[in-house]
Amino acid sequence: MTDYRAVSLWFDGLDRPVVPRPKLTAPTSADVAIVGAGFTGLWTAYYLQQADPSLDITIIEAEVAGFGASGRNGGWCSALYPVHASTLAKESGHEAARAQYAAMRASVYEVADVAERENIAADVAVGGTITLARSEPQLSRARADVAEAAEFDLDVTLLDADATRARLNATDVLGATYTPHCAALQPAKLARGLAEVVESRGARISEGTPVARIEPQAALTDRGPVRAPIVVRATEGYTARLQGLRRAIAPVYSLIIATEPLPQTLWDEIGLAERETFTDFRHLIIYGQRTADGRMIFGGRGAPYHFGSRISQRFDRVDTVFELLRHAMIELFPKLADVAITHRWGGPLGIARDWHASVGLDDSGLAWAGGYVGDGVSTTNLAGRTLADLITKADSELTRLPWVGHRSRPWEPEPLRWIGANAGLRAMTLADAAEARGGKASRTAKVVNAMMGR
Repeated sequence: MTDYRAVSLWFDGLDRPVVPRPKLTAPTSADVAIVGAGFTGLWTAYYLQQADPSLDITIIEAEVAGFGASGRNGGWCSALYPVHASTLAKESGHEAARAQYAAMRASVYEVADVAERENIAADVAVGGTITLARSEPQLSRARADVAEAAEFDLDVTLLDADATRARLNATDVLGATYTPHCAALQPAKLARGLAEVVESRGARISEGTPVARIEPQAALTDRGPVRAPIVVRATEGYTARLQGLRRAIAPVYSLIIATEPLPQTLWDEIGLAERETFTDFRHLIIYGQRTADGRMIFGGRGAPYHFGSRISQRFDRVDTVFELLRHAMIELFPKLADVAITHRWGGPLGIARDWHASVGLDDSGLAWAGGYVGDGVSTTNLAGRTLADLITKADSELTRLPWVGHRSRPWEPEPLRWIGANAGLRAMTLADAAEARGGKASRTAKVVNAMMGR
C-alpha cells in the first residue's frame, strides 16, 4: 500500500504517518526469527527481551507492523477464548479449562498494564462486555452462558431488561450478560507502539519482506533465508499464503463500519458510559464499541470465504456487507439512522478447523501461535508470554495450559472448504432470521456448529 491510513479507522487515527521500515536486503541470521509483526510476533519479542535481553531477535513482516488483524479489529481486548470452557473441560479436564480462562482474564489486564508502563497511548478503557439478548432463544443462550460461567468461575452475570438498558439502551432488549473482563482500545496505536518498544530494545524489524516458506531453522524470503535456531510463525489469517500451510488456518473476513463522532447527548441516550464493548446472542456475530473520540464502531461477520483461502485487498471492502452492518446497527440503535459513516474496512482473521487457538514449539525449533477466531488482542498477549517461556525453557504455569501443543486437523481440500464455509455462513444467517420470526431456537445452527467442530 502507499497510503496506510486507508487500512482502517485505527491507522487513520495514528499520530503520525506510517513510514515503512527498510526491507531485508540479504540473507541474515538471528537467535529467534519471528514471521509476522502483528500482535503475536510483537508480544513474543517483547517477552523474550524481558526473559533474555541478550537474544538477537529479528521480525520479518510482509507489509508494516500492525497491518493485519492487529490494526483492523474491533478494538476489543477480551477474556474470550474460541473454545467453550465446557468443551475444554471434556478435552483436558475441569481444572485445565479453568486455568486457561483464568489466564485469558489475566491477559486483559496485562495488556492494559503494558500500555501504561511503556507509555503507549492506546486509549485503553476497561469497561467490560455486555452481550444482549433480544429474543427468547437468545435469552435462553444467555442463561446457559451464565450457568457455564458459574461452573468455571468466569465472572459473568445475568442482567434483566432494565439493568441492560441502563448500560446499553438497544431495542427489544430482554436481558443480557455482563462481564467486567474486557477493555476497549485503539489497536493500531498499541501495535505500532509495541513495535517501537521492541525495536528500541534491539529487535530488528524488516518490513515489506514477504516470507514464502517456513522450515526448521529458516524463514525463506526472496532476498534469501533468515536463519535461526527458533523460527516463530505469527501469521494468523495470512498463514494460508505460506507454502504447505494453505489448509492450516482458514482466512475468514470480518468487516467494520465507524460513525462520525457522536454528540454527548446521543451517547447519554445510548449508554456505554464506561466504554463497554458489546455484542448479542445472534448466531452471525456482530460486535461494537464506543471509541475514545466518541464514535460508534460496529462490525460483524457476513463476508464470504474466498475459494482457495485467497486473501486480497479487494475483499476488505464489500459494499453489500457494509450496508447490512449499517442496517443491523440502526436496528439496535434507531437514533443512528442519520449519522454519517466515515470509515469502512475489514480484513481476514484466522480460524483453525476445530476453532481451537493454539501455541507451541516443536523439537525442530518451529514455534507457532494462532487460530484466535477474532479474539486475538488479548490471546496474542498470552501467546507471546507462553512462547517466551517455551523458547527460553522456563517451566511455568503458562506452558502447562491446555492450548499448548494442540494440533488442529487441516481444513478440507477445495472445493469442499469453500462449499462448507459459505454454506455455514448462509445457514447461520437463515437461523437468525428463523429465530426472529418464530421465537424458537434454531436446530440448523446447532447442526452447523457441530459440523464446524464447535
